[in-house]
Amino acid sequence: MKNLFTSLVFVFLLVSLSYTYAQTPQFPIVKGFGGIYEIPEATERPDPSLEYKVIVDLASGAEDNKQISRWVDNVARMMNLHGLAGVPKEKIKVKVIIHGGAIFTLLTDENYQGRFEVSNPNLQVFEALKEAGADIYVCGQSLIARNLKASDLWPGVTIAHSALTTITTYVPQGYVLLKF
Repeated sequence: MKNLFTSLVFVFLLVSLSYTYAQTPQFPIVKGFGGIYEIPEATERPDPSLEYKVIVDLASGAEDNKQISRWVDNVARMMNLHGLAGVPKEKIKVKVIIHGGAIFTLLTDENYQGRFEVSNPNLQVFEALKEAGADIYVCGQSLIARNLKASDLWPGVTIAHSALTTITTYVPQGYVLLKF
Protein backbone atom coordinates (compact mmCIF):
# COMPACT_ATOMS: atom_id res chain seq x y z
CA MET A 1 0.00 0.00 0.00
CA LYS A 2 2.86 2.35 0.86
CA ASN A 3 4.48 1.68 -2.54
CA LEU A 4 1.19 2.42 -4.31
CA PHE A 5 0.83 5.71 -2.43
CA THR A 6 4.45 6.69 -3.20
CA SER A 7 3.93 5.83 -6.86
CA LEU A 8 0.76 7.90 -7.06
CA VAL A 9 2.48 10.90 -5.45
CA PHE A 10 5.38 10.55 -7.90
CA VAL A 11 3.02 10.38 -10.91
CA PHE A 12 1.08 13.40 -9.61
CA LEU A 13 4.30 15.43 -9.24
CA LEU A 14 5.53 14.35 -12.66
CA VAL A 15 2.23 15.36 -14.31
CA SER A 16 2.22 18.67 -12.40
CA LEU A 17 5.78 19.51 -13.48
CA SER A 18 5.17 18.55 -17.09
CA TYR A 19 2.04 20.73 -17.12
CA THR A 20 4.01 23.65 -15.71
CA TYR A 21 6.68 23.42 -18.42
CA ALA A 22 4.54 22.16 -21.33
CA GLN A 23 2.71 25.39 -21.92
CA THR A 24 0.98 26.67 -24.98
CA PRO A 25 2.76 29.61 -26.64
CA GLN A 26 1.22 33.01 -25.97
CA PHE A 27 0.91 36.00 -28.31
CA PRO A 28 -0.15 39.01 -26.19
CA ILE A 29 0.91 41.80 -28.60
CA VAL A 30 1.88 40.31 -31.97
CA LYS A 31 -0.96 37.96 -32.78
CA GLY A 32 0.02 34.55 -34.14
CA PHE A 33 3.79 35.09 -34.25
CA GLY A 34 6.67 35.21 -31.78
CA GLY A 35 5.12 32.74 -29.36
CA ILE A 36 6.50 32.99 -25.83
CA TYR A 37 5.91 31.30 -22.47
CA GLU A 38 5.22 32.50 -18.96
CA ILE A 39 8.05 31.82 -16.52
CA PRO A 40 6.35 31.91 -13.09
CA GLU A 41 9.61 31.82 -11.14
CA ALA A 42 11.19 34.72 -13.05
CA THR A 43 11.94 37.64 -10.76
CA GLU A 44 13.69 39.78 -13.40
CA ARG A 45 10.88 41.11 -15.58
CA PRO A 46 10.14 44.24 -17.63
CA ASP A 47 8.57 47.06 -15.63
CA PRO A 48 5.03 47.69 -16.96
CA SER A 49 5.18 51.33 -15.80
CA LEU A 50 8.07 52.18 -18.16
CA GLU A 51 7.95 53.12 -21.82
CA TYR A 52 10.19 50.92 -23.97
CA LYS A 53 11.74 52.33 -27.13
CA VAL A 54 13.60 49.77 -29.24
CA ILE A 55 15.22 49.95 -32.65
CA VAL A 56 16.06 46.59 -34.16
CA ASP A 57 18.96 46.44 -36.61
CA LEU A 58 17.87 43.44 -38.69
CA ALA A 59 20.64 42.40 -41.07
CA SER A 60 20.71 38.60 -40.76
CA GLY A 61 19.17 36.68 -43.63
CA ALA A 62 16.90 33.70 -43.16
CA GLU A 63 18.58 30.36 -42.53
CA ASP A 64 15.93 28.59 -44.60
CA ASN A 65 14.07 30.77 -47.10
CA LYS A 66 11.13 28.35 -47.08
CA GLN A 67 10.51 29.10 -43.39
CA ILE A 68 9.79 32.28 -41.43
CA SER A 69 13.10 33.93 -40.60
CA ARG A 70 13.86 33.35 -36.93
CA TRP A 71 15.18 36.91 -36.84
CA VAL A 72 11.90 38.40 -38.08
CA ASP A 73 10.00 36.20 -35.64
CA ASN A 74 12.37 37.32 -32.87
CA VAL A 75 11.07 40.89 -33.21
CA ALA A 76 7.59 39.53 -32.50
CA ARG A 77 8.96 37.50 -29.58
CA MET A 78 10.59 40.59 -28.07
CA MET A 79 7.32 42.52 -28.25
CA ASN A 80 5.32 39.59 -26.87
CA LEU A 81 7.76 39.06 -23.98
CA HIS A 82 7.17 42.64 -22.87
CA GLY A 83 3.42 42.20 -23.26
CA LEU A 84 3.37 39.00 -21.22
CA ALA A 85 5.18 40.87 -18.45
CA GLY A 86 2.35 43.43 -18.41
CA VAL A 87 3.81 46.18 -20.59
CA PRO A 88 0.84 47.65 -22.51
CA LYS A 89 1.10 47.73 -26.30
CA GLU A 90 1.03 51.53 -26.17
CA LYS A 91 4.20 51.58 -24.04
CA ILE A 92 6.40 49.60 -26.43
CA LYS A 93 7.68 51.59 -29.39
CA VAL A 94 9.46 49.39 -31.93
CA LYS A 95 11.24 50.37 -35.11
CA VAL A 96 12.86 47.74 -37.32
CA ILE A 97 15.47 48.74 -39.90
CA ILE A 98 16.13 45.96 -42.40
CA HIS A 99 19.26 45.76 -44.53
CA GLY A 100 21.94 43.34 -45.68
CA GLY A 101 20.84 39.75 -46.26
CA ALA A 102 17.59 40.33 -44.36
CA ILE A 103 16.29 42.56 -47.15
CA PHE A 104 14.96 39.53 -49.03
CA THR A 105 12.47 38.84 -46.21
CA LEU A 106 10.61 41.92 -47.49
CA LEU A 107 10.12 40.75 -51.08
CA THR A 108 6.57 40.54 -52.41
CA ASP A 109 5.25 37.01 -52.87
CA GLU A 110 5.82 37.24 -56.62
CA ASN A 111 9.45 38.34 -56.27
CA TYR A 112 10.13 35.89 -53.44
CA GLN A 113 8.61 33.07 -55.49
CA GLY A 114 10.89 33.95 -58.40
CA ARG A 115 13.96 33.90 -56.19
CA PHE A 116 13.20 31.07 -53.71
CA GLU A 117 10.38 29.09 -55.41
CA VAL A 118 7.96 29.56 -52.49
CA SER A 119 5.65 32.31 -51.29
CA ASN A 120 7.24 34.68 -48.79
CA PRO A 121 6.51 33.23 -45.32
CA ASN A 122 7.69 36.46 -43.62
CA LEU A 123 5.00 38.76 -44.97
CA GLN A 124 2.40 37.54 -42.47
CA VAL A 125 4.82 38.31 -39.64
CA PHE A 126 5.49 41.81 -40.98
CA GLU A 127 1.72 42.41 -41.25
CA ALA A 128 1.26 41.26 -37.64
CA LEU A 129 4.18 43.42 -36.45
CA LYS A 130 2.72 46.46 -38.18
CA GLU A 131 -0.72 45.71 -36.71
CA ALA A 132 0.95 45.55 -33.28
CA GLY A 133 2.41 49.03 -33.81
CA ALA A 134 5.94 48.33 -35.08
CA ASP A 135 7.37 50.57 -37.78
CA ILE A 136 9.22 48.65 -40.51
CA TYR A 137 11.95 50.38 -42.54
CA VAL A 138 14.26 49.16 -45.28
CA CYS A 139 17.68 50.60 -46.07
CA GLY A 140 17.58 52.44 -49.39
CA GLN A 141 21.30 51.81 -49.84
CA SER A 142 20.69 48.04 -49.56
CA LEU A 143 17.99 48.31 -52.21
CA ILE A 144 20.45 49.83 -54.66
CA ALA A 145 23.22 47.37 -53.73
CA ARG A 146 20.87 44.46 -54.49
CA ASN A 147 19.29 45.98 -57.62
CA LEU A 148 15.85 46.10 -56.00
CA LYS A 149 13.11 48.72 -56.30
CA ALA A 150 10.47 49.74 -53.79
CA SER A 151 7.87 47.96 -55.96
CA ASP A 152 9.73 44.66 -55.38
CA LEU A 153 8.94 44.87 -51.66
CA TRP A 154 6.00 44.40 -49.31
CA PRO A 155 3.98 47.63 -49.53
CA GLY A 156 3.91 48.10 -45.73
CA VAL A 157 7.61 48.95 -45.54
CA THR A 158 8.96 52.51 -45.43
CA ILE A 159 12.09 53.31 -47.44
CA ALA A 160 14.85 54.83 -45.29
CA HIS A 161 17.85 56.76 -46.57
CA SER A 162 20.05 54.12 -44.94
CA ALA A 163 20.18 51.72 -42.02
CA LEU A 164 23.10 53.66 -40.58
CA THR A 165 21.28 56.99 -40.52
CA THR A 166 18.07 55.44 -39.23
CA ILE A 167 19.98 54.00 -36.27
CA THR A 168 21.85 57.24 -35.62
CA THR A 169 18.54 59.12 -35.76
CA TYR A 170 16.70 57.01 -33.19
CA VAL A 171 19.41 56.02 -30.69
CA PRO A 172 19.91 59.67 -29.56
CA GLN A 173 16.12 59.84 -29.08
CA GLY A 174 16.37 57.16 -26.41
CA TYR A 175 15.83 54.03 -28.50
CA VAL A 176 17.76 50.97 -27.35
CA LEU A 177 19.59 49.25 -30.21
CA LEU A 178 19.16 45.49 -30.66
CA LYS A 179 21.04 43.71 -33.45
CA PHE A 180 19.54 40.61 -35.07
